[in-house]
Amino acid sequence: MAAREKIDSGDVVELAFRGRKLKAPVWIQPGQAENSVTLHLGYGRTEAGRVGKGAGFNAYALRTSDALWFGEGLTIRKTGDKHLFATTQHHHAMEGRDFLRSGTLAEFIAHPKQIARAEEEPAHDETLYHPNEFENRGYAWGMVIDLGACIGCSACAIACQAENNIPVVGKDQIARGREMHWIRIDTYESGTIDNPRFEHQPVPCMHCEHAPCELVCPVGATVHDAEGLNLQVYNRCIGTRYCSNNCPYKVRRFNFLELNSGLSPTEKLVKNTEVTVRSRGVMEKCTYCIQRINTARISAELENRAIRDGEVVPACAQVCPTEAIVFGNIHDPNSRVAKLKRSPLNYSMLAELNTRPRTTYLAKLCNPNRSLTES
Repeated sequence: MAAREKIDSGDVVELAFRGRKLKAPVWIQPGQAENSVTLHLGYGRTEAGRVGKGAGFNAYALRTSDALWFGEGLTIRKTGDKHLFATTQHHHAMEGRDFLRSGTLAEFIAHPKQIARAEEEPAHDETLYHPNEFENRGYAWGMVIDLGACIGCSACAIACQAENNIPVVGKDQIARGREMHWIRIDTYESGTIDNPRFEHQPVPCMHCEHAPCELVCPVGATVHDAEGLNLQVYNRCIGTRYCSNNCPYKVRRFNFLELNSGLSPTEKLVKNTEVTVRSRGVMEKCTYCIQRINTARISAELENRAIRDGEVVPACAQVCPTEAIVFGNIHDPNSRVAKLKRSPLNYSMLAELNTRPRTTYLAKLCNPNRSLTES
């Protein structure tokens, strides 16, 4: 219908329904039923915020007592106006790539290794890097994200923001591509445009063993520690952004503005005192919540023991309602994360680049009802 009416995302249209009218912007989605419009009630209000200019669009203006949820007879008219949407993802097709791997239970039973295709990853001796002397001793922190469990709720992104003092940059900066979240939720669509299947993939820093970002930093602000963490030394960073350019996963965020200097004393109380509040002009990214790792390390050293499996839980894993994110020491063969990395569903994103990420994924399995899919 959008193609027929020559309507694009961001076009403001006038909706008329039973004598009532409302202007609202269009966001085109695959899978929408033909000749139908979904109108979210939302939180539209005429006066909101400090300047009282309003926010959102009040869809309740079209709602009547005899058509609370759906009705017939809606008409649409283009107004010629445009509305700016702030979004962090503009393309939802993988174009033949396999960032997110999925399959059916029947396919997995028939060919257990085919869905993840982990055997296609480069061998460890295929590298130009010098072997790390700490590669097989001490702790080795890693993460596994189960794509079959992820529901795309974005709770991990909000928890990470609160835990790590990530500033809220606002709609204008988001529209400029300057989002600051350290973990993003990519959404991909597969199948036909009339009946697509949506799948979600959380993407934090991969903490690569062979990190491309570390090679290009002229001041050594991004470094590798003895436990495999890819760290940021904020007071070294001079903002060249070379590391972001060299990161194939695009998980680094640059703090373009001074967003914390104007906070009131009360607002400063919401900051996590265990995490540095960054100033303008530095690169930021996921640290696997290193402050929580250090807290567990101090407790373990005081008690003269090793850090237990499950003792370190990053903010993203703590808040995940489906427990899709698992973190731990991959050198411990009995740890939950090590067991998941031995799963035939485990794979590395962009493994062909041989970055050897510490964050890996479990391919998504679904078990569709054959009688329903055929009908």
